[in-house]
Amino acid sequence: MSSRLYPLAVGNFAIGTGMFVTAGLLSPISADLDISLSAAGQLMTIFALAYAVLSPLLAAMTARLPRKRVLLIGIGVFVLANVLTAVAPTYPLVMLTRVVAAAGAAMFTPIASGVASALTEPERRGRALAVVMGGLAVSSALGVPLGTWLGDVSGWRATLWLVAGLGVIGFAGVAAVVPDVQIPVAGGLAERFAPLADRRVLAVLVTQLLFFAAGFTAYTYIGSLIDLPLTAVLWAWGLGGVVGNHVGGRLTDAYGPRAMVLIGLAAATVFMALIPVANLALPVALVWAFLWGALGWVIAPAQQYRTVAAVPGNVPIGLGLLSSAQYVGLFVAGLSGGAALTWYGRTGVIVLAVGLGLLALLFTLVTYRPAASVSARESVPVR
Repeated sequence: MSSRLYPLAVGNFAIGTGMFVTAGLLSPISADLDISLSAAGQLMTIFALAYAVLSPLLAAMTARLPRKRVLLIGIGVFVLANVLTAVAPTYPLVMLTRVVAAAGAAMFTPIASGVASALTEPERRGRALAVVMGGLAVSSALGVPLGTWLGDVSGWRATLWLVAGLGVIGFAGVAAVVPDVQIPVAGGLAERFAPLADRRVLAVLVTQLLFFAAGFTAYTYIGSLIDLPLTAVLWAWGLGGVVGNHVGGRLTDAYGPRAMVLIGLAAATVFMALIPVANLALPVALVWAFLWGALGWVIAPAQQYRTVAAVPGNVPIGLGLLSSAQYVGLFVAGLSGGAALTWYGRTGVIVLAVGLGLLALLFTLVTYRPAASVSARESVPVR
């Protein structure tokens, strides 16, 4: 199983690095393009919005294509877009290339999760999804700190060339190893949005949206919240994310998704409230960042597991909607976090992040009943 899933994880590693590294490059981007830090932060915002909007549209357009071909087209478009970002001379052109990059990511990531689900038996599905989504977690541990360091040393455009190179490696791996599995897919947009009529699906999506809005309100502007060496803090957060994602997959298989979602939401919210404490000294910040990343990322496999259980008849549609909700959350984070930073400074960003985290926790407690956990674990079909 793992040998066929790792190239999908590599593709997500490239995509995650390309998106998340923006948080570590706000200063060099703003200096080079002569824009504010808040405006630089909107590069992640526009990526997230484009992903959320384009994901269902592109899924409908590519529904009749073989899944492996869609994966290759998606990662290929992502690579091309990052090359264009690296050479774009102005802020509007850079923004446009981020939209193109988001289109490639929107074709790749949901299909990668669907292929992982199809290749795996139910009792190992949480771990399989953790492997594929682990590419995003590992990108925050390795790709983002490396890209941030490279941006400081050689300029932020060098980081985009690095991202493009990672995407080429992912493309080659998918082409060589990943089988072209058969996954039932719906064709029209109406069918793709039909799961939204199911309250269980809506509950999963709203939790995803609120949680990512909370976490990335803090993460996107972490350079303005922490006065300590940023690369080290990002590395610790990403390393924690790798651990949390891996452990979260196993714990989801063992105890069900509900426990993991609630524990992750509560813990991540607490750690966002502790940002002023983390800022006291570098050792404190490194421990804080590791634990925040680990406890936050345990949610990822559990949320995917919930989605697969809620729409067992069409897993790719469900995972596509989950990805869209995630990126709407990132869009909300970038926009509201930038406004909070401009108007109220770092305190405003922290208060906003914690408030969104508490809202996500309260919503999930109300909508995700214990019985749903049992149902989810028993209803995922073998593919």
